[in-house]
Amino acid sequence: MIQRREFDRNLEELRQLLGQMGKHVEHALQESIVALQTFESSKAKEVIEQDIKLNAMEEQIMEIGSRLIVTQQPVAKDLRRIIVAFKISSDLERMGDLAVDIAKVTLRLEGQTLIKPLIDIPRMVELVILMISESLQSYLDENTDLAYKMAKDDDEVDHLYSQMITELYSFMIENPSSLQQAMLLTLVGRYIERIADHATNIGESAVYLVTGHRPDLNQ
Repeated sequence: MIQRREFDRNLEELRQLLGQMGKHVEHALQESIVALQTFESSKAKEVIEQDIKLNAMEEQIMEIGSRLIVTQQPVAKDLRRIIVAFKISSDLERMGDLAVDIAKVTLRLEGQTLIKPLIDIPRMVELVILMISESLQSYLDENTDLAYKMAKDDDEVDHLYSQMITELYSFMIENPSSLQQAMLLTLVGRYIERIADHATNIGESAVYLVTGHRPDLNQ
């Protein structure tokens, strides 16, 4: 009984660490876009510097989970809980890297003026931040309905990304001098779209935790 209580305590620690990683990613993404909109290089640098904290949390999850597998030899759903924690932490760490990539674009644009107001990018970010929050909630609550919502949200992000690309390409044709900045903004859109894919992966992990089968929500 004591051993089970210790096991459950460690599982709860994994859950809490994943929640902290999610909040970190949401904040990093939001701050990276604010930095882009305002060209605040100091804010962009802070996003880059803070990424080390996310990496440390992922390492902590790997250490706790690995220790549980070795010492407790979990099976069935208990083992899935640990495997899912590994997978979700990896997705969150990658999201953090993509937020850093957005911040690095801001540094590359330092001293410039935006060629056009950012419209689709903030809309994408608003939706993606909701996806991050809801995908983690689907995991924490073992809510498969919420997990499957990720597919619909991901489609909307893809639509906004496609819309943004079309507009920027037209802008580049009409204003060749804007080519470099427009290309960098398309990269930002791509980074956000990939973050949405990782949020969808978390939804898939939530379904796997509950059912033992992983759906493909990125179709």
